[in-house]
Amino acid sequence: MEIIFLGTGTSQGVPLPAHPNPGLDRANPKNWRTRASVHVIIDGVHVQVDAGPDFRWQCLQNDISAVDFLLLTHEHTDHMAGLDDMRCYYNLREGAPIPLYSTRSGLERVRAFMPYAIRETPRKSGYVEFSLREMPATLTLDGGARIHSVRLPHGRTQTLGLVFIESSTGARFVYYSDCKEVTPEAEALAHGADVVVLDGLRPETHPTHMTVGEAVLAAERIQGRRTFITHTTYQLDYGTWAPVLAADNVEIAYDGLRLQLG
Repeated sequence: MEIIFLGTGTSQGVPLPAHPNPGLDRANPKNWRTRASVHVIIDGVHVQVDAGPDFRWQCLQNDISAVDFLLLTHEHTDHMAGLDDMRCYYNLREGAPIPLYSTRSGLERVRAFMPYAIRETPRKSGYVEFSLREMPATLTLDGGARIHSVRLPHGRTQTLGLVFIESSTGARFVYYSDCKEVTPEAEALAHGADVVVLDGLRPETHPTHMTVGEAVLAAERIQGRRTFITHTTYQLDYGTWAPVLAADNVEIAYDGLRLQLG
């Protein structure tokens, strides 16, 4: 399994425009973070998780060659504003719509945002087309890989928490972005995974996201082999926070980070 972090920043990206971004070392490329998104290649299947406003650039920067499935964690703009940029990947599919899995509210938002793109049968229009499907508790892919899902609280909505299990290697990857807490069900599902990615927005409390401290406590309970935080603001300067979090066996994800499991 290969994991490619396309983006690791908060909804506005890092650094912020028209803002002093105090404490952020702009000379460090790991402090330049686009909107949160990850690409997973599992048993040869390309799974894209979210497609925010930076999606096109992220794909060019990371040489993403295919998208077989799209998982939309939730309906917020910073996770879905780049959906139209999926048309290049759609054109590779000879007119077959790209399967898009999400929560019920996520699917409703896609329908309202781009009704022209909803299609269940091949048409090959040149514009991107999606086949919308509510994410089940377990999605089995060609080749036997499984993706388990769990709902996580995120303000007035819920986010899909995702656990990828590769059939050929047994490797497990957990992606819990954009959540206020890791529920007991989600914690049990993630326990002992090879790589765990958690929402860790900033040091100060936030009504819909976990803080860095809350992410560290969740990591202690989950006991993954490696844990990363993502969706981080300018308040987490990489050079400053990386050694602090290392003491808790937690790392900061950054754009372009690639991990190979199994």
